[in-house]
Amino acid sequence: MAASASYTIARAARPPVPESLWSSPDWRAVTPAPLAHFHPRSSLHRPRTDVKVLHSDEGLHVHFSVADRYVRVAHVGFQAPVYKDSCAEFFVRPGGTGGYLNFEMNAGGSLLASFIEDWTRTPEGFRRARPLEPEWDTRISRVHALPERIDPEITRPVDWSVQYMIPWSLIADVVGHGRPAPGDRWTGNFYKCGDETSHPHWAAWSPIGGELNFHAPERFGLLVFA
Repeated sequence: MAASASYTIARAARPPVPESLWSSPDWRAVTPAPLAHFHPRSSLHRPRTDVKVLHSDEGLHVHFSVADRYVRVAHVGFQAPVYKDSCAEFFVRPGGTGGYLNFEMNAGGSLLASFIEDWTRTPEGFRRARPLEPEWDTRISRVHALPERIDPEITRPVDWSVQYMIPWSLIADVVGHGRPAPGDRWTGNFYKCGDETSHPHWAAWSPIGGELNFHAPERFGLLVFA
């Protein structure tokens, strides 16, 4: 299936400052991608979510901005089920073929990440998936605007963001794919969810179709490296 969305990942002359704001000089000129496609099973709470992505000599830099409400962060620590919380996700398929990496981060900065080569569902999860090792959690630098844990949830409107860097060395070690050259095309998708918040919702950048399933690489959009 042809990619249904396209995003150009701008080249950064230098890695953005980790503490930089959405509107800071490092990010101000970067085009955002809106996560505007909500699955019909979503509640009436449909938070505005945007993402910006840059690439540098060091790696991929991802910055989510969310205008949210009913924010909950009950799961803390590497490989915790963060998709149950207020969560933003980036799935990327290096080279556009083969397996893909999923980076799922809740508003408190806890990460769940794997390399998935066969996304057929099984009682244990997926037919062929390899969780990232704990050492990679410390090598994926990040900043987040909210506390590590939020439980009970924040019911008032609140803006939050997460920003992190995925080193090229991680992608090379886990996937065996080198750093992309200018003009290379990968595929991927961006998601916002809150499975176990009081107002669950599921949003995507590239539409996922009728089935509520983020693990659908045939529905990924196109990522072009400037």
